[in-house]
Order: sequence, then structure tokens, then C-alpha cells
Amino acid sequence: MHYVKSILLPLSVALTCLTATAQEPPARRPNILFIISDDQAPGTLRAYGNTVCQTPNLDRLSAEGMTFDGAYHMGAWVGAVCRPSRTMIMTGRSLWHIPGRGNPYEGDAARIPVDIADQTLPAVFNRAGYDTFRSCKLGNSYDEANKRFKTVKDKTSREGNAAEGSAWHADQVLDYLAGRETAKPVEPFLIYLGFSHPHDPRNGTPELMAKYGARNDWDPAHPAEANPAAPPLPDTWLPAHPFPHGHPELRDEVAVQSVMTARDPATVRNETGREYACIENIDQQVGRVLAKLEAMGELDNTYIFYTSDHGMSVGRHGLMGKQNLYEHTWRVPFIVRGPGIAPGGRAVGNIYLMDVLPTLCDLAGFDAPSTTEGQSFRGVLEGKQPTIRDVLYGVYAGGTRPGMRSVKQGDWKLIKYDGIDGKLHETQLFNLKENPNEYLKEHQTPEVIVATGHTPHATQVDLAEDPRYADQRARMEALLQAEMKRWDDPETLWDQK
Repeated sequence: MHYVKSILLPLSVALTCLTATAQEPPARRPNILFIISDDQAPGTLRAYGNTVCQTPNLDRLSAEGMTFDGAYHMGAWVGAVCRPSRTMIMTGRSLWHIPGRGNPYEGDAARIPVDIADQTLPAVFNRAGYDTFRSCKLGNSYDEANKRFKTVKDKTSREGNAAEGSAWHADQVLDYLAGRETAKPVEPFLIYLGFSHPHDPRNGTPELMAKYGARNDWDPAHPAEANPAAPPLPDTWLPAHPFPHGHPELRDEVAVQSVMTARDPATVRNETGREYACIENIDQQVGRVLAKLEAMGELDNTYIFYTSDHGMSVGRHGLMGKQNLYEHTWRVPFIVRGPGIAPGGRAVGNIYLMDVLPTLCDLAGFDAPSTTEGQSFRGVLEGKQPTIRDVLYGVYAGGTRPGMRSVKQGDWKLIKYDGIDGKLHETQLFNLKENPNEYLKEHQTPEVIVATGHTPHATQVDLAEDPRYADQRARMEALLQAEMKRWDDPETLWDQK
């Protein structure tokens, strides 16, 4: 009898454990909310040191998640930089291996898979059982991917009111979430929320325009004194870039509303105020969506990404547009909150936007498509590693070719300019540890110091022509040439063999 009991007891325990396991609900798969703004430099957010533009909801995401200091878009082969940037997000592929008019490899099946649209972000998440939703601007992206979201509510909304501004995009998401709240579906969601601002025309709401001392009807031909409430000039402001940057008559440099070719302090401060008004409005809409997720009990099971397609100049280095490779434009803001991400984290990362697709697949628990060239940075998000790569390579080839190229390794960064039928040959070398804002000798002039109220240190200059750094320049030039070859860059710069 004792022997029978000794057998039955562990058997009973085992059956009980099996029954309990069978009755446990399956683990909930995470939701994903991917938010992307249009034309936003990292330095516009408090998470990156801005003390003027008010973004409490994005501050919250940063405080409760991880902020990346080294997030980049790889570049562009057209003036509409957002198009290749957004295509890299959708495909997880590098600049020269994505579809799009302007890519010299367009139609080359060996470099751009013919079925790539079926391996894009919405397509792979649809197959993985996610409900996919999109609200974003129209145009300058990858339409073949965009239309694969199960629900699409796209419109370009850049006015200073709720019906035609950033609130419209948030409204679409809130309506979608309300529908899920009623229907109670079992599948998780992937929401792609793209705001049309702060891309120009930067038409802010009246109350936010007043807050930032800006006007939508500013006339650069007859600029008034800047409103005292307008943001100060950026420390890197210049009245003009020191040399032609390689894209004559570029729309972003000569035809932005309320700016045109003006770079005077009053005009730049007014445009910065308009930009901040649009960004704070975006922040308000993000707050509405976060509140809804929290009320639904979905917030803590949702990975939330906030980024932009590229940065923006708005007066920095005497430029207005996105067609350059300075840090304010080559970098993007990048903040992630979600399950398993420790609050208040900060990492360099050294990520590209093309790394988003494999990372989202990794977080959702399935393999990225074999066409992906990016890398998952889940290990960075979980605090297991500080970066995923050592070297970063950047391109702007939308003007006169070959165009601009950059390479960054550690504290060192090189930018090369080659264009205007061989009339433009310039090289810049920066030690970003000593000169993170990439000050030039022009920033040391009395006119600029008086206007910005900032005096750079004498050593904070372009070091390319300094003989003490000739060896470092040579190393960076060799590294750039190697990266151009590695990433299948079709061009050769004037001083490359």
C-alpha cells in the first residue's frame, strides 16, 4: 500500500502541474506603435538638450525608456531625402539596394529583389498575425509597402488647426484603437503613426505660434525684428554656408515659405519658432495616444518607437534643408519605450533607420526576412551592448554628383564634397568629442558670436587642413573609400584611386 502511494503521489503532482500549465493563458504578444515625424533634428527635443521646445510626452518616453545618441539615416540619392529614408525603414535594406527613382541601380534585380515589396514591414507583420494600421503623409515614401498595411488613413496634414494638422493623424489612431476596444481582437497591433510636421510649411496652431513668438506670414524680403518670445538662434547659425554645398537651386535652400534665401537672425528665429510650435503640437498628439493606450491597459505591452526620417538645418551652418551630412541633419532622434527596456536608459547605438525592421521582428518573436540588410539592436535596448556597429557611412547624392560622403568612427568624422562639374572639392574633419556641433572657423567671427551669444573654443574648428591631423585625415579617407565599396556605392570621389 505504501508502494502504491509513493507512485501515485508524484503522478498526481505531475498531472496537477500539467493541468495548471494547460489552463495558463498564452503569453501576450507585444503591440508596436512606431511614430515618425517629418524633418526633425534631434536637437529639437529636451532629451537631446533643448531647453526651449516643450515636449513633456516625449520627455516621458525618454524617461521611461531608452534614448539613442547615435541614430542615423544612411543618406539619399534624391533631394527628397525622406523617400529613400522611409524606404530603408520599410525594407530593412541599405541605400543603394532599395527601389526608387534616383537610385542608379533601379531595376537591377541582383541588387534590388523583385519581390521586395512582399518583404516589407507591413507585409511581414501581416503574415505574423498582426493587425497593421497606418496614418501618414502622402508621397515621398515607398507606396508599394504603404498599401500593404491592412488599414491605411493617409493624408498630408500641415496646417495650424486640428482638422488639417497633426491632430488629424492622431485622430485616425484613436479611432482605430476605439474600434479595437469594442471588437476585442486577439491579434496584437502594429501602428505606423507618421506626422506630416515639422516639415514646411510649418503652420503652427495660433496659441503655440504665440507661445514661440512666430508668425506664419513672415516676409523675408522685409523682415521685422524678431519677437522677443522667439527661440534664440542655434549656436551653429551662420549667415551663409562657407562654400556651395553641391546642389544649386535646391528647393529647400531657396524656396521654403517665410524663408526663401534669407538667413538673417530674425528670419531664422521666426522659422525656429514655427518649427517648435509644430513639434509641441506633435507632442500633444502623442500624449493623447499614450493616454488611450493606458486607459485600454495596453501601454505596458506596447513597444513605442519615436524617430524621424532625417534631421534638418533650419539655419544651422547657414543651411535650411535636409541635404547635408552635418550631425544635425544626418542624425535622427530615436527613443524607445517598452517591455524589458529599463527606464532612463541611454546608448550610442550606432544604428541606421534600416535596422528598425529586423529589430521589430526580433521584439515580436519572429525572424526578419532574408532580404534584410539591417541588424537588430534588441541587445542595445536590453542593455547588453552599447552599439551594434563601429563605423557609420553617409551619403547625399541628390545634387551634382558624386555629391557628399561622410564616415564616422569613434570620435572622428570626415565629410567630403565633390560636385558642380568638378568645381567643388572640399574636405572637413571633425573630432566630435571636442567639437560635437561641428563648428567651423566662420563660427569664430565677431558677427556670428554677437548674433548667437556663443563663443566656440579656438580648437573647435574643421581640422582637415591642419597638418597635425594629416595622418588622421588619411585614415578616415581610407575608411570612407572602404565603406563606399562595402555598401556598393557606384561613385568615386575626385581624390580616390
